[in-house]
Amino acid sequence: MASVEPVDDGIVEPGIEPGASTETMLVTDDTFEEYEQLNQTIKQKIDKGSFSPDTDLKSSLDDSADETNPVMDAGDPLRCKHWLAQKKHIFVLSQAGKPVYSRHCPEDKLVTIMGVMQALVSFVQAGNDTIKSVHAGDTNFVFLIKGPLILVAVSKTLESVAQLNLQLTYVYNQILFVLTQSHLTRVYEQRRNFDLRRLLTGSERLIDHLLNFMDREPAFFLGAVKCLPLLPSMRDSITQTIIQTCSKIKNLVFGLLLANNQLVTLVRMKKFFIHPADLHLIQNLVASSESFKTAEGWTPICLPKFNSNGFMHGHVSYLAEDCQACLLLLTADRDVFQTLSEAKQKIVEKLRRTNCLEAINESMNRVSVTTAEIGLPEMRHVLYKCRSTAQFWSPGFQPPYNTDQEVERLLGLYQCLHHRLHSPTRPLKLIFQQLEKETMLAWVTSGFELYVTFEPLVTKPDAINAVSKLLKWIKKEEDRLFILNSPTF
Repeated sequence: MASVEPVDDGIVEPGIEPGASTETMLVTDDTFEEYEQLNQTIKQKIDKGSFSPDTDLKSSLDDSADETNPVMDAGDPLRCKHWLAQKKHIFVLSQAGKPVYSRHCPEDKLVTIMGVMQALVSFVQAGNDTIKSVHAGDTNFVFLIKGPLILVAVSKTLESVAQLNLQLTYVYNQILFVLTQSHLTRVYEQRRNFDLRRLLTGSERLIDHLLNFMDREPAFFLGAVKCLPLLPSMRDSITQTIIQTCSKIKNLVFGLLLANNQLVTLVRMKKFFIHPADLHLIQNLVASSESFKTAEGWTPICLPKFNSNGFMHGHVSYLAEDCQACLLLLTADRDVFQTLSEAKQKIVEKLRRTNCLEAINESMNRVSVTTAEIGLPEMRHVLYKCRSTAQFWSPGFQPPYNTDQEVERLLGLYQCLHHRLHSPTRPLKLIFQQLEKETMLAWVTSGFELYVTFEPLVTKPDAINAVSKLLKWIKKEEDRLFILNSPTF
């Protein structure tokens, strides 16, 4: 029988906040609500330079002029039983009941159940209310109404309503990443029964990968990004190379380098910041697109938290065949592909001369340090988030968390602790939880969040002592594990 114990004494908030910085690089709002940039200058430039996806809007609307509601004879949900066997399923449909996306089963086979969902939403809306969630046994049905779309999660996991709502928001933002909010709104204003799958053709893989990504990556529920461990001298050299090469390119908003889904560096235009949620969508684009490994990409990218109504234009390419780190240069100008391509080549040449490519490769290929290797054998795993920088660190997984099933179980336990700490009705600062297979400690302070997994028989004093040692180690290594400055062009 597990016991959960909120701890109000016996632990003192330390004077150290590993990874803290007075310089802002990432937006650090911790709520599940939408964040919107206040400065309009760059938005206007982006809006002027924005363009629709390859599918022309008017043509698409004309093509759908004869469409009616989806064919109902393919809509028996029992004809596709695969989704019923899943722990979690995601539906996306329009306010008119048109299927848009289904995670584990072709959406055409789920038309009937989507129709029921649409009817339920409409019924509640008719009473001047909004449906949020329905709970039936061990299953949660979570609804998110976003403009013309309805998103629904059907889950048997331990994730809270707020966490499932966040995942649905990411799915919605992934759709905006491809279309923009203004385009999406305009489509349905002109034709309520429009089949959005016409505009999302080929983008389903992004949503599929995003959902799989969220199931195995704590960055999403933490609202943070993980940095590639590097010597500060090497990280500074990489950053300065990008700045020196690109500082004179007009309207270049962000330059960032990713490796193994981790941030190597981020350079931004002064006065502009990027939200971790937008950075997660960029990571998802790179991780789900093999084509960038063989050729430079030039793609419209909408960052919903930065500006949901316009595209930026991204030059996306891997540095070299012998260095699989991905460089993204995001600009408000649509006609500077060649300029950015030349800049990328110069960056690679400089990084090779200064041995930075070798340093990146070495870090990418190095096995992640474990808690045992840093002198904490009673500690199995940890998530540490610095709140002022929205960056986090975690060690490598070690037994018993050496299978996908065990990793998924561990992340589920972390999510439960996260929900308890951030509960809207009764938030907690510290939890000591003894389970059958492990003991967990979760702690939130003004400077950081910490989630720790221990051996099952560890005592509270030993756990607190181990946490103190861990924080001192992270503090000692902070300039290697985190980006502590906020470089600009």
